[in-house]
Amino acid sequence: MADSSFDVVSKVDKMEADNAVNQARKEVEQRYDFKGVGADVSWSGEKVLLKASTEERVKAVLDVLQTKFIKRGIDLKMLDQGDPYPSGKEYRIEVGIKDGISSENAKKVSKLIRDEAPKTVKSQIQGDEVRVTSKSRDDLQATIALLKGADLDIDLQFVNFR
Repeated sequence: MADSSFDVVSKVDKMEADNAVNQARKEVEQRYDFKGVGADVSWSGEKVLLKASTEERVKAVLDVLQTKFIKRGIDLKMLDQGDPYPSGKEYRIEVGIKDGISSENAKKVSKLIRDEAPKTVKSQIQGDEVRVTSKSRDDLQATIALLKGADLDIDLQFVNFR
């Protein structure tokens, strides 16, 4: 019997992220408490740039952005947010979006599988994803449950279950 397998990935749907940023921008433009403070949400390359006149206001803009990401089904673990920093007369926060599993996190996932998953399960790091194989589908499902319950600092998805 052939081995069954699945891939552990950590990806963000770019369209959902773009929609969340656009919704946050519209809300910031319309809300009364953001009038006259220069509040703005926009893409700056691969990062989202938040601007406002004070540190408290830019943190409030960040809260609006996080709320929109949650409503769009994107886990906040996928956001790599910096601290507010002054830039001229305004404060800014850059928010990066993590895509893919870093080699450090892939090693953590592999170690967790090696230590706590059923013994028939094998894992292999392939770029920014981890391939998990076993002869038993039940063992693979137990491994998925183990990874879902683990406290990792990334959001995991499980694809290509064969």
